[in-house]
Amino acid sequence: MNFEFSDEQNLLREQALGFLQEQCPYSAVRAILDGDAAYDEELWKQIGELGWTAVVIPEAHGGLGLSYLELCVIAEELGRAVAPVPFSSSVYLATEAILMAGNEAQKEKWLPKLATGEAIGTFALGEGPGQPRPEKLTTRATANGISGTKIPVADGDTADFAVVVAKSETGDGASLFLAELDGVTRESVGTLDPTRSHAQITFDDEAAEPLGADGEGWAMTQRLLDRAAVPFAWEQVGGAEAALDMAKAYALERYAFGRPIASYQAIKHKLAEAYVKNTLARANCYYGAWALSTDADELPAAAATARVSATQAYYYASKENIQTHGGMGFTWEFDCQFHYRRAKLLSVNIGSESSWQDKLISALERDRAAVARDSA
Repeated sequence: MNFEFSDEQNLLREQALGFLQEQCPYSAVRAILDGDAAYDEELWKQIGELGWTAVVIPEAHGGLGLSYLELCVIAEELGRAVAPVPFSSSVYLATEAILMAGNEAQKEKWLPKLATGEAIGTFALGEGPGQPRPEKLTTRATANGISGTKIPVADGDTADFAVVVAKSETGDGASLFLAELDGVTRESVGTLDPTRSHAQITFDDEAAEPLGADGEGWAMTQRLLDRAAVPFAWEQVGGAEAALDMAKAYALERYAFGRPIASYQAIKHKLAEAYVKNTLARANCYYGAWALSTDADELPAAAATARVSATQAYYYASKENIQTHGGMGFTWEFDCQFHYRRAKLLSVNIGSESSWQDKLISALERDRAAVARDSA
């Protein structure tokens, strides 16, 4: 089985890489880090014009009708550039939730706007410290809509609407709601990576419409997270490779005791370890991309495998990139911090590494039990 991207998809990669190198250099990332803007609005507008936000949306709803493989290609390059835009919240989560569970009226209203980037969506699941569970949810449906507080919500301070997970007294204990955020109380929340804004959103009998069947919200959430985990993992792989390239370039040009520091084993071994982790993560991401694009039964296991390996690879590469730069790598003026900040943020954005390890174990146990049943 060939998991490689096609020539057309690799051409898309080259185009995306060239565009982001020109329009999203590290100086643009630093402008968001040092400034007050929640994201790079001009870059987001250009991304919408290129059709990246429309990749998996059907043509009938204003999209390009392409596959998730193209989305994974774009995700990798956005990760490589540490792009300060709400792409993951709006495309991997909000768009996917409407595609997966929305009725025709919801699709007609939101998908064309999401396709152009005119509307930004987000996914509101967490309610504070700890892994979310249906029995712990405090956000609930009311006679008028929903009430409760969600924190942290990625891009919640700029999104036009949110897909909200709320408590249900039926089914699996949760339901999904689609809530417009005009007039809702929002407060920015500081994180390690200010180039990706987060917010606390408080709903007080706010109008919201059901998204999907009542009492099936937790099952839909798990399916949504599995599907989103794959492009998230590709973002992490792109960032991991950029961090390794940055470290390698500096190690080749920095001299100590008359020779490049790249010639010393202490540096070579760390960079080699980063390369191994990146290569393993990429292999797992290929598997995840295949499972996502074919809606394979192996998707839960493939998504968890990609997510865990990509999280480990990005953290290690970003950390060792700073170490390779030495004392200067820890300063504000150097760009090493961008990848470290993004690696830490993405490692918890849709669940911690440990939660995805648990998902992987559960998926493998289910697969083994299914094989045993088939054999019997």
